[in-house]
Amino acid sequence: MVEYGIEEKPPMGQSIALGLQHYLTMIGSNIAVPLVLAGAMGMPPGPTARLVGTFFVVSGIATLAQTTIGNRYPLVQGASFAILAPALAIVGVVASSGGGWETMIVELQGAMIVAGALQVLIGYLGLFGYLKRFLSPVVIAPVIALIGLALFNVPQITDPSMQSIWLFGLTLVLIIGFSQYLSERRRLFKLYPVLLGLASAWLIAAVLSIAGVIPSGSSAFVDLSQATETSLLQPIVPLQWGMPQFTPAFIVGIFAGVVASMIESFGDYYAVARISGEKAPSAQRINHGLGMEGIGNVFAGIMGTGNGSTSYSENIGAIGITSVASRYVVQVGAVIMLAAGFLGFVGGLVTTIPSPIVGGLFLVMFGQIIGVGISQLQYVDLNQNRNVFIVGITLLSGLSIPSYVSNLAGDAGAAAIQAALADVPALGVVLGTELVAQTLFVVGTTGIAVGGLIGFVLDLTIPGTPESRGLTAWEDLTEDDDDFETVRERYLSDRDRPEVADD
Repeated sequence: MVEYGIEEKPPMGQSIALGLQHYLTMIGSNIAVPLVLAGAMGMPPGPTARLVGTFFVVSGIATLAQTTIGNRYPLVQGASFAILAPALAIVGVVASSGGGWETMIVELQGAMIVAGALQVLIGYLGLFGYLKRFLSPVVIAPVIALIGLALFNVPQITDPSMQSIWLFGLTLVLIIGFSQYLSERRRLFKLYPVLLGLASAWLIAAVLSIAGVIPSGSSAFVDLSQATETSLLQPIVPLQWGMPQFTPAFIVGIFAGVVASMIESFGDYYAVARISGEKAPSAQRINHGLGMEGIGNVFAGIMGTGNGSTSYSENIGAIGITSVASRYVVQVGAVIMLAAGFLGFVGGLVTTIPSPIVGGLFLVMFGQIIGVGISQLQYVDLNQNRNVFIVGITLLSGLSIPSYVSNLAGDAGAAAIQAALADVPALGVVLGTELVAQTLFVVGTTGIAVGGLIGFVLDLTIPGTPESRGLTAWEDLTEDDDDFETVRERYLSDRDRPEVADD
């Protein structure tokens, strides 16, 4: 049961704290993507700081747009790992031809603008909404679970060089303690378990770092100079890196990442509806959500992030732990993100959070999402072998195939996939093209896309009744298209509507 529903507004003081909590849950990923991208491009420190700030500005505006005009779910929008893979491939291609980071970023800008525009068309033409009628919980449940499972090996959790066992464990114990053991004793613990857990762990690590107990080379060290040595304000404007360039092969690569991102967002919509105590999303809501994400991607391209904007699974986990599903809270968090983008010292302070603390947070968030996915199987007849088979294949393929593709590609990326496909008898001429190779590389390394596509095909082709697949039960739990009001419908007052003459 949620503490605050989607339509409810907590008091302003609570909303600011809860919004900050949402901001902190997505901070790791929204900083990691630009830092990885900047490092690959060889971007200098100054432009790198501005790139990170740009990500926060885009995230804040895209979140406000999605929560007010798009699907109106309490979903934070942020940097996309699905789009990062083809972006790095493009960076490699430009580097091999002698181009610098200035060329790389404008190429990424142009590809993102076109790919985002294509997503706008897909969303508002209703293509994904049409597919919804064929999707059952047999597929959606493992796909939602894969959102969390596919992130089990993020470096903040598994990389020994970024890890500190005691700080990781402390963060984990604090968040679990506040959210699961103490939440019924004090409302404070129920509403702010993530914020309290992160702040407590950070404060302990900061004090020990200042006292010299934690050495500067440790992953648990809190370097406060990162917050004090940044500029007060940093300019972030459209086309700040120059005019975008439009290269067809790069556009295709980025679009493949956008498709994978859409599949992930599709699962996020079901997950956030479930965890917020709402009915499953209608085709109308799905279409508007994906269409608005496309607009966010176009905006990201214009602003020059070199990446896109997508729904964030971390914040769905935060809703599950805090029981706060308020759209208003997420909008307050979006304003905080927007301000942080222009205020250099705020972003600098956030970067002082050690990786082990972020890792502890991720473990709790991703685990919550996996649980939400598995809970969808309650509508499926698991005594039917076909259902158990599809769920198992979807999960395992979504984990193993991306690992295989990544290992096959190695440091060469899509080029290695292209070489392997060129050797396919008879079809090598077609499959071995750069276009096909980049598309398969991006989709093949995205667990949600792989598992979702395989599960979708199996669920459609293996005989099964609507009742056993959970479609009948889900039909009763899905909102009608009329339940979702578009912006035009919501703000068109009665006096503006055409009057109907009496008979």
